Amino acid sequence: MLKIALIGYGQMGKLIEQLALQNNCEIVAIIDPLLGNEITAVTVADADVCIEFSTPDAAFGNLTKLIELGKNVVTGTTGWYDELDKIRLLVEKKSTGFIYGTNFSVGMNLFFSIIENAAKLMNRAEDYDLFGLEMHHNKKKDSPSGTAKVLSDIILKNIDRKTKSQYEKLDRQIEKNEFHFTSVRSGDIPGMHSISFDSETDTIELKHTARNRNGLALGAVKAAKWINNKTGFYNFTDKLNDIIG
Repeated sequence: MLKIALIGYGQMGKLIEQLALQNNCEIVAIIDPLLGNEITAVTVADADVCIEFSTPDAAFGNLTKLIELGKNVVTGTTGWYDELDKIRLLVEKKSTGFIYGTNFSVGMNLFFSIIENAAKLMNRAEDYDLFGLEMHHNKKKDSPSGTAKVLSDIILKNIDRKTKSQYEKLDRQIEKNEFHFTSVRSGDIPGMHSISFDSETDTIELKHTARNRNGLALGAVKAAKWINNKTGFYNFTDKLNDIIG
């Protein structure tokens, strides 16, 4: 049975705790400032893998401590990716295993592939403009979401007429090369992301809607089982086929 330490005990941490036993995993430690504990060699000693879902401000420090302690790590926290190369170098130095993702939902990662293929087709259809929309619950601490940024990157890589993402409110006319991706934070929305292609004659909308956060938690558990006893630095989307078998 895989032994997991949870770093962060918010909504995702609690869900992972609920799903762990059903997937032949045991939670051996729960670490969160609100519980009055912290990451040390003692608190994570029994864990095979640590799953980190904290906050953008705390993530880099948490991940650094875990890797320094030689632990394999799964992280779903976003908003800290400016430090990603530093974590990559530390993983290589310590010969640990590390996997990160903006979204651990299998369905969302399939959606990434759908958007990529659609964008390649729509690259030739220059009559269509594009826009994105994402909605999340009012407790989410980053905007745009990491998932929105991945979707934007997919669009920019595959649509020649779009060269820049624009996430902010505009008080001017948008430029033709800008891809506008807007965010909403309200209520208990688990997550919705859509990409629309709009022309004078019609609109094509591709949308992923999460019914709950269970898919995210289950994907993180699958990632933990996969990264156990491995070394290297990985992205969940890139390794999806291997992880889901």
